[in-house]
Amino acid sequence: MSTVVSDCFTIGSIVATKTCYNEDIEGEVLAFDPQTKMLILKCPSSSGNPKRHDVNIVNLSLVSDVQIKKEVTTVPEPPQSLNLHRLNTRVRNSIENKRRLVSALQACLDPEGQRLFLAIARVIDDVSWAGQSIRVYNEVTITPPYKVENVIGEQDSKPYNYIRKFVERHWKDHRDHAAASNSHQQ
Repeated sequence: MSTVVSDCFTIGSIVATKTCYNEDIEGEVLAFDPQTKMLILKCPSSSGNPKRHDVNIVNLSLVSDVQIKKEVTTVPEPPQSLNLHRLNTRVRNSIENKRRLVSALQACLDPEGQRLFLAIARVIDDVSWAGQSIRVYNEVTITPPYKVENVIGEQDSKPYNYIRKFVERHWKDHRDHAAASNSHQQ
């Protein structure tokens, strides 16, 4: 790896790197630690939201190329302080959500039920186990073997119809995936 690492990167400069995984990362320098060779870059948001940014920490020991696209010579304003309370809340919520998912998965031994539960939990927070049944929005229940005909709830309600379609799509995708796997194995 031919790596040219500057002793210093000016905060606010635009830098492009190519990692050892052949990934291009370009962004504005937020910080640089010359001892650990860690470069922190503010990049456009991967979600496409112009009001947000991704922050990438790049280990310059693991890059194959570094280019300074635009050098900043003026001293930038000090960066805004982080809202630690908000960050701690996000971390706590994320940990709590993961714990909830782990305990929920331990509640059901059926792999099909677990798969459906995880699929629902990816898009709906209000999902839990009630014994071996899946409860969604506290209005809809899906009983084993977790097929469309096992969706129970008020049939005219939006949650019932949405979950019914969701379960139907889940099983269709599962069948399509299984069929594709079988055709590749033959």
